[in-house]
Amino acid sequence: MSRLRIRATSAWLSFPLWAWLAFFVFMPLALVVWYSFGEKPDLFTAVSNDQLSFDRYGEVLDGVFMSTFWATLRIAGVGTLLCLLVGVPFAYWMAVKVDPRWRPLLLALVLVPFWTNFLVRTLGWQIFLAPNGMASDALQWLGVLNGPLDILYTRGAVQLGVVYNYLPLMILPLYVVFERLDPSQREASRDLGAGRWKTFFSVTVPEALPGIASGCLLVFIPLMGDYLTASVLGGARGTMIGQVVARQFTSAQNWALGSAMAVTLMAFVLLTVVLAAAVFLLVRTIVRRARHLDLEVTP
Repeated sequence: MSRLRIRATSAWLSFPLWAWLAFFVFMPLALVVWYSFGEKPDLFTAVSNDQLSFDRYGEVLDGVFMSTFWATLRIAGVGTLLCLLVGVPFAYWMAVKVDPRWRPLLLALVLVPFWTNFLVRTLGWQIFLAPNGMASDALQWLGVLNGPLDILYTRGAVQLGVVYNYLPLMILPLYVVFERLDPSQREASRDLGAGRWKTFFSVTVPEALPGIASGCLLVFIPLMGDYLTASVLGGARGTMIGQVVARQFTSAQNWALGSAMAVTLMAFVLLTVVLAAAVFLLVRTIVRRARHLDLEVTP
């Protein structure tokens, strides 16, 4: 009887979570899927599900969606890789090399910009990268450029903006996993004759693979759906797929096509994540086997 009471209490305690997921995640998602089978019957009606069909998905795969999707995938992939290349050494330095007394301050310096309004931060980069902005003036003063900086409203500006906006999401899980590593493993590796770089890549990085995978997912998934950064910094030359989907719901008022685009985007992102997970498992297996062979060879 006590077990049933405990289970009932647990169910009631978890009810707010399930209610939140049901009303704000599952129901909106089901509504978007339902709309994706509809159509836009006339100029003044956004969607109608009187006749269900897969025609909207055909329009998605044949239109500008796919070309923009591949461009967005490149931006997301490069952005995730750049965040990883910057986040790994910074998080390692912060978690291992810095005095523990200063780590909370460094964490605050990482988090405070992230807590600032997303739009405000992106607008700051728009002002900074403008042809008459600080970056342009500084580069011309140093003699690097002969004229104004022409990077705003390009894919390069979008790439820079997404790396800045999503870098904290890479640093935080890496910092946690690096801080929890056992220092005795690194000391043992050095006692066995391994240098700093070999110790880092053969001991530290394999142990940090879960944090690397978490950081990559935290950066890649929201980056694929980001449209604010591209809207502010990209202009016509830096369009991302999130903008294409948003326009169908706003200016075009074609909710059926926009829903089909959203569902297709989610399916592609899920497929990419599954493929990345398979690659991660393969890399982890290879690394573990390599480490096992190294232990067998080491006298």
